[in-house]
Amino acid sequence: MNTNETQRQRVFDAVKPRRLLDNAFKLVGIPSRTGEAKAVLDGLADILSAEGFAVERPTGDYPQAPAVAVRWHAQKPGKTLQFNGHLDTVHLPFVPPAIEGDLLRGSGSSDMKAGTAAAVEALLALRDADALERGGILLTAHDLHETPWGDGRQLNALIRAGIVGDAVLIPEYLNEVLPVIGRGGFTWKVEIKRPGAPIHEVMRPKEPSVIAAGAELVRRLSALDAELSVKKDARAGAESCFIGQIHAGEIFNQYPQVCRLEGTRRWLPGTLHTDADQQFRRLIAEVATATGTTMTADLCLMRDAFLLDPAHPFVSIFQSVYQTVSNESLPIGAKPFCDDGNSFWALANVPAITHGPRAGGAHTLQEWVSIPDLTRVAKLYALTALEFC
Repeated sequence: MNTNETQRQRVFDAVKPRRLLDNAFKLVGIPSRTGEAKAVLDGLADILSAEGFAVERPTGDYPQAPAVAVRWHAQKPGKTLQFNGHLDTVHLPFVPPAIEGDLLRGSGSSDMKAGTAAAVEALLALRDADALERGGILLTAHDLHETPWGDGRQLNALIRAGIVGDAVLIPEYLNEVLPVIGRGGFTWKVEIKRPGAPIHEVMRPKEPSVIAAGAELVRRLSALDAELSVKKDARAGAESCFIGQIHAGEIFNQYPQVCRLEGTRRWLPGTLHTDADQQFRRLIAEVATATGTTMTADLCLMRDAFLLDPAHPFVSIFQSVYQTVSNESLPIGAKPFCDDGNSFWALANVPAITHGPRAGGAHTLQEWVSIPDLTRVAKLYALTALEFC
């Protein structure tokens, strides 16, 4: 490592666990469903402004909740390391923050307000220790991450506007592997309709059954899933088409007018989102014609696929720093979910590593994050900056 022991210890000593927890508690305490994250982004901007940073508020094509960006530079030129986090949460009832032992609970504590607070603390520690000799930090936070309520377009707009570093750290709750590959995906909703009015099943007209059409669609999508599963990666798994919900009818003996299905389609690097989209829509159109029903499909892109070269220097730097901070090695692996790293790779070919605190309960009412592990992440991010920039 290029950083000497004295410099490293100075940065570690500058990490303040109480300050970190206070900021995480503040962020978790502000409700921020996807599309409605303005208040929490304002809260983060206030935290950073109070610390003396010049805070930018780029809209990222979503003025309802302007993003947050802070740039902090050393005296000498060098590379820029970006810390990026989303502050929106899934659309579940709000759970206020609470501390239980060494856990912080509440909406967004796991996904991913507390991790973002750890990234903020890394920035504060680097500044307080005056340890960064060259380069700089770009810290960003945004809305519109969680699908299907958001589609990632705010971050995409920031990347296209050049608000991007030379490498990115993303404090999502993955921490057992260093992910170098991840599947892309979209969520899908299909609505099947027949033209007639609601009617008792004994009086049903000679119209197609939307349930039978739904069953045929399930059959065809299951066949597609089997076909897709042939393409697989040893780390990331197989391409897939998943059916998660099917609904029809109001009561047991009314001939239903509508049948609705929902699920996901996931693909590996090498498959284009546009091709997956067109393939799915063709299949829907074919089944609609065959069953004599009307089918409409609503597809929402989560993210495109993700790939990171394990031989990239940023990977070896991060692994070395992880070894120093955690006293153990971090194996190479895959990312099970779509996150912002997918966008950085697809849109800017910028290396992005997802690594956050030990946490759980994401997308549930029981989110939690390890308070001690937040400090570890802050130190990890700060030391990575010293080595990379």
